[in-house]
Parts: sequence; structure tokens; C-alpha cells
Amino acid sequence: MSSVILINPFEVLSGQEEQALEQWERVAEYMRRQPGYISTRLHRAITPEPKFLFVNVAEWDSEEAFFQATGTLEFQELTRDAVPHYPALYEVIRR
Repeated sequence: MSSVILINPFEVLSGQEEQALEQWERVAEYMRRQPGYISTRLHRAITPEPKFLFVNVAEWDSEEAFFQATGTLEFQELTRDAVPHYPALYEVIRR
């Protein structure tokens, strides 16, 4: 079975950059402790006025592992006041 890729773009308003980064760090620390977590990278847009300032790309062993990690009360608490974000899981279909 292949791993799955989470792609999660974040809409961050001007002035909310530090808040968004701090929240990402807290959630990333939680995710790193979860079974099935492989890796994550946070990307920052360099083009002017992007719709999504930050985009997180993470790899997980499986959909099940990701959904177990995001289904906990701890995760819900960590993301309760999150900036708008649009997570989705993907599979690699071409290399």
C-alpha cells in the first residue's frame, strides 16, 4: 500500500503570519508523535498577494493513520481557532 499526501493550503491575512506559524508548529509537533506520520514541510508563497500564503505538504503511511490522528480531542482542541485552511489527501499517480 502506498503512502498518502496531505496538501493543506492556509489563507493567512496580513498580520496573522506569526499566529499561523505558531499554530502550525503546535499541530506539527502533535502530528510527529502520531503512528503513521512520515514527514511534513511547510511552504511559504514568494509571489505577491497569494491566495494561500502557506501550504503544508505532509506524508502519511495511510488514510487511516491520518484520520486517526485528526480524530482525537487533542487535535480538535489544537485546531479549534485555526486560520482558514483546506486540507485534502492525495495519492501520487505520476512520477
